[in-house]
Amino acid sequence: MQTNISYFQNKKEFRLFVTKSFPNLIKLKKEGDQTSFNALVLKIMPQIRQYVNTQLNTAIRKGHFSKNKYKADDIIDQLFIEIYDHIEEVKHEKDFYLWLFKITNSLLDDIKVEEEFDDLFFKNIDDYSKPEWDAMQEKYSIDGGGDLLLIEELEDMSYNHNDYTLNHVFIENDEKDLVKKIDKDLKDENVKNHIAMVLHNLPNAMRNVFELSINQELSLEEIAQIRNNTVDEVEQLLKDAKKALQLSLFNRYSTNE
Repeated sequence: MQTNISYFQNKKEFRLFVTKSFPNLIKLKKEGDQTSFNALVLKIMPQIRQYVNTQLNTAIRKGHFSKNKYKADDIIDQLFIEIYDHIEEVKHEKDFYLWLFKITNSLLDDIKVEEEFDDLFFKNIDDYSKPEWDAMQEKYSIDGGGDLLLIEELEDMSYNHNDYTLNHVFIENDEKDLVKKIDKDLKDENVKNHIAMVLHNLPNAMRNVFELSINQELSLEEIAQIRNNTVDEVEQLLKDAKKALQLSLFNRYSTNE
C-alpha cells in the first residue's frame, strides 16, 4: 500500500486536507460507495501510518512483542474498517483529525502488552554521568539495529521523520545560555539521537505526549482528548518529559572533558 504526500508542505496543510475530506467521506458512506471511500482514506493515511510505525518500533525495541508479530499494515487495514464503520460518530469536520488519532491509539493499545510502570530511569536521570550516557547510547543503537526500522517508514521519510532539536526541549528565555553551551560543539545528529534514546527509556505516557506535541504539533487540549487525560495531566507529562531531556542533555554534553 504505497502512499505519497510530498506535495503537502507542512502538517497544518495536511491537517486541513484531512479536515476538508470529512464531508466527502460522509457523502460516500451514505451513497454506499466503499471503494471511493477507501480511495480517499488512503490519501489521508500516510501521517497516521508513520505514527503507527513509531509506536510499533518502540514496542518491539522494548520487547513487548517480536518484530514479525505485528506490521503497520495490520493496524492500517483495521483502521480502514473502523473509519468506515464509525465515521458517523464524528459530529463536526473539525474533530475528524483528532478522532483518527484517538481510534489509532485504541487499536495500538489493544495489541500492546501492558507496560509496567518503571520510573527508576526517570527518577535517577540526573545521576547518570557522561560515560554512562555514552554507554547507554551505544547499547540503544546496537539493540535497535539498522534492520529494525519497519519498511513502511521509508516511504516518505522527508515528511515525518523525527528531527528533534534543542528548541523542542528548551523553551524558556532563561534557558538560552544553557542551550548555547550545549549547542556549541554538538552536531544536530547527536541531539536527535540522544533525544530519541532518552524518549525510548521514558514511561510510555511521557513519550507519547511528547511525540504528539512535537511530531504531530498537537495542542495540550487536543492531546488530552486523544489520550482521555485531563489537560493538567498532559501538561505535567510534557513538562516531565522535557525536564528529563534537559537534565540528560546537560549532564551528558554541557561539561568539557
